[in-house]
Amino acid sequence: MEVGVDSFASAMYGTGNALSSVDAMAQLLERIEHADKVGLDVFGIGEHHKKEFLDSAPHVILAAAAAKTNRIRLTSAVTVLSASDPVRAYQNFATLDLISKGRAEMVVGRGSSVEAYPLFGFSLNDYDALFREKLDLLLNVRDNEFITWSGRFRAALDNQPVYPRALQEKLPIWLGVGGTPESFARAGTLGLPLMVAVIGGETHRFRPLVDIYREAGRRAGFTPDQLKVGLHSPGYVAATDEQAIADYYPGYAELWTKLGRERGWPPVTRPQFDSLVAPKGVLVVGGPQQVAEKLLRHSEALGGVDRFTFQMDNAGLTHAQLMSSIELIGTKVIPLLKKT
Repeated sequence: MEVGVDSFASAMYGTGNALSSVDAMAQLLERIEHADKVGLDVFGIGEHHKKEFLDSAPHVILAAAAAKTNRIRLTSAVTVLSASDPVRAYQNFATLDLISKGRAEMVVGRGSSVEAYPLFGFSLNDYDALFREKLDLLLNVRDNEFITWSGRFRAALDNQPVYPRALQEKLPIWLGVGGTPESFARAGTLGLPLMVAVIGGETHRFRPLVDIYREAGRRAGFTPDQLKVGLHSPGYVAATDEQAIADYYPGYAELWTKLGRERGWPPVTRPQFDSLVAPKGVLVVGGPQQVAEKLLRHSEALGGVDRFTFQMDNAGLTHAQLMSSIELIGTKVIPLLKKT
């Protein structure tokens, strides 16, 4: 199992502890550099267009990180493809691939935060149609130097070349999904690696959807080793289980209660949080041993997980806490996983 971190490039940490955007970005790059040094496999940057986040241009952040790192893979998490130009998205990540000497990847999706649609002139009424069409174009651009293509939402291309080309022969493109069966089936039919975002409830409940993905892939002629499954969930590692919960819970409750007011969810309670930290719950929060055991349990429940990424900067944690957590993942959690 590859293990990494996804960040939404939070602009501040904790109530009243505002951080300048310059400092927040510098600290994020320091965390990516640290993740590379301590042995994490991948670091992802999300895409939002809100005041709270600095990740509207993830490929730029990742390019800066590429210059500071040597081996860690660098990916979006996710690129909101429906509101992007697929040709430009490919060019951005092909350029990143050249800068990083073949370490770039993309995770593409429709986006659970929808502010990009009106910002770039798209209608939410076309939410799925936009994604289907743009994914088709992106894969065509990825696989072919010269493109002939037409669709509803973009000008047609007639034997048009797209440059630069990525260093990797086939730039890895993962399909980021939430809980829609059609999305899992689409990824399988196309033979794309799957990144499942599970942010609430119990992870094992996603097994039927992962089975849909694998069955669709099998029917389309792909072998099991071509059908990779990744899992993205909130998590945090501290020296002990008790310390991890003490660090993580206050900020988590504050953030998710705020999101709940925006999206119609009830406020976070401590019993609810405890159920999410429990063995089958989605939150991967604890000391190294508990976290490693939970990752293995999640992998078994989903029939095998090839990659896990922690979403850590969503609970008001300080830069020092995040740096320590990254170090524990690299020096403690990953070695424990490799022993199994």
